[in-house]
Amino acid sequence: MTPAPSAGSESTKKKRRRRRPANRAPQINGETAVEKSVEKKTDPKKSRVYAKRVDEISAGGLVIDITGTKGLLIGRIDHKDQNGKRLLWSLPKGHIETGETQEQAAIREVAEETGIQSEIAKPLGVIDFWFMADGKRIHKTVYHFLFKETGGLLAPQLTEVDEVAWFPLDEIINRLAYPDEKKLIARFGDLIT
Repeated sequence: MTPAPSAGSESTKKKRRRRRPANRAPQINGETAVEKSVEKKTDPKKSRVYAKRVDEISAGGLVIDITGTKGLLIGRIDHKDQNGKRLLWSLPKGHIETGETQEQAAIREVAEETGIQSEIAKPLGVIDFWFMADGKRIHKTVYHFLFKETGGLLAPQLTEVDEVAWFPLDEIINRLAYPDEKKLIARFGDLIT
């Protein structure tokens, strides 16, 4: 009986597997896998479309009332709230107009959004953050100041603010909806108490 050709007879040569050097990537049709993946990423037909970046600069801050015991916050309805009644409290602020300084814009925006006239006592700091709106990536920088109330009548700006209110200074941090504003006010807690 004769063994089958693959049965390991001496006449059959064993095929050796060639080892690839450790520093070489596997090849597909003469190209390395890395070259193939780079080619796919740079293919203009398959390239990613990125949202347009927009930089915005605003100014505002925390107003302390004449008695020195309360702080002024603005409230906007939380659109994620199914009941539509929850308010997100924050510091009044708004865009810096052409030709305005940060301080001028902050005083103007506080007055527009709250009805309260004020003067700047000292700077509190700068917050910057990113968010998406209308298909754009917005990078917002906000300059914050500590204000002293000088007059005016409390009234929300109808087009932008749903409510304005004075809160005891020791409640301000807990009322604020946004972590960056909470941290900012917490850092300067000794200035406002």
